[in-house]
Amino acid sequence: MCGIIGYIGSKDVVPVLIDGLRKLEYRGYDSAGIAVVAGGAVALRRSAGKLSNLERAIVADPIAGDYGVGHTRWATHGRPTEENAHPHRDCTGRIVVVHNGIIENYLDLKRELQQQGHRFVTETDTEIVAHLVEREMRGDGLEHAARRALMLMRGLFALVLISADDPGKIVAVRKGPPIVVGLGDGECFVASDIPAILSHTRDVVFLGDEEMAVVTRSGVTFTDFFGRPVSATTQRVLWDPIMAEKAGYKHFMLKEIFEQPAAARDTILGRISQDTGRVFLEEMTITDAQLAAIERVTILACGTSWHAGLVGKFLIEQLARVPVEVDLASEYRYRDPIIGPGDVLLAISQSGETADTLAALREMKRKGHPTLAICNVVGSSIATAADGGIYLHAGPEIGVASTKAFTSQCGVLALLRSEEDTSE
Repeated sequence: MCGIIGYIGSKDVVPVLIDGLRKLEYRGYDSAGIAVVAGGAVALRRSAGKLSNLERAIVADPIAGDYGVGHTRWATHGRPTEENAHPHRDCTGRIVVVHNGIIENYLDLKRELQQQGHRFVTETDTEIVAHLVEREMRGDGLEHAARRALMLMRGLFALVLISADDPGKIVAVRKGPPIVVGLGDGECFVASDIPAILSHTRDVVFLGDEEMAVVTRSGVTFTDFFGRPVSATTQRVLWDPIMAEKAGYKHFMLKEIFEQPAAARDTILGRISQDTGRVFLEEMTITDAQLAAIERVTILACGTSWHAGLVGKFLIEQLARVPVEVDLASEYRYRDPIIGPGDVLLAISQSGETADTLAALREMKRKGHPTLAICNVVGSSIATAADGGIYLHAGPEIGVASTKAFTSQCGVLALLRSEEDTSE
């Protein structure tokens, strides 16, 4: 889990990047860094430890640029050192990449690149991306070099690249971990999570899986990995930017613990008739007849959402009298599950971007079975992929240990139980 921010526009780029990293620091405490392009060259600053170390390094040795990228890291490959901190560069130092996720075949690619004369200076899997793109640069643009490199990489990853040899451009790639593109007036943002850009814009596009965004000051072009144009829907984020701040609490988790009553209220508000007690879940886009035909529910989730699913099993089985299985999404699609014609899949994810849950949901859809989702983030991948779903309306959850999202998920499951019970 790492944090990514990118910016191109008329603002002073370094403060924008640092502010974005501050909003994302909960996603990585091991190291942080930024890279900016100005005057045809890349300037880079990195530090081990917390973001405050990077800020001191920039004060001691300032940099400025026209656009750039930043990253806060939770180490996976390589120790949490300044050398291993992102951004990473190629041999020329003119291509820069930040990365969230895992390149599964990085050792094979690294050996191949070393045999071709590329020099590696870190222990990370990320560095191979910069060298691959360097090798694939053929004068036709950073995005084309990135596409050729993508064909060689295996794994789940979000990448953001810049190059001094293709100025005025940020290339963002998603295969698994989320990427959101923020749209402003003469400026654009790229981030791994909404809070990083919420103080600048509320108009966002969630990059789809296996899609690329080519970002310039004048706008964004969206394509798949093969360069074919894809449609992009701009969404308006309704969260108040203050909701994504600590609001006086020492930690985000503490703040979110105290937000649980309001989050639960917002989740339930308007979904229960005060006169009849009937539940209305209009977002599900599933009819009463379809609900009544359900013979078994399979809840798929990971982590805290999986525990919410266990609560949902108790609620649904007790009152709707429909059998429920709760599976870890990371295991589900690998065990060749037995699925009946009356089965429905219910995916639960706070972010709506949990890679294992998304993969399991897509497997169920591929086999022709109906899917529902419980998510907090509007327009997220799981919410979009499911046949229908229910949003939590719990506001952004920043704390790694889920609190208010769990409470809201349990509230939605209680509503779902009531809806199924009424339909029968």
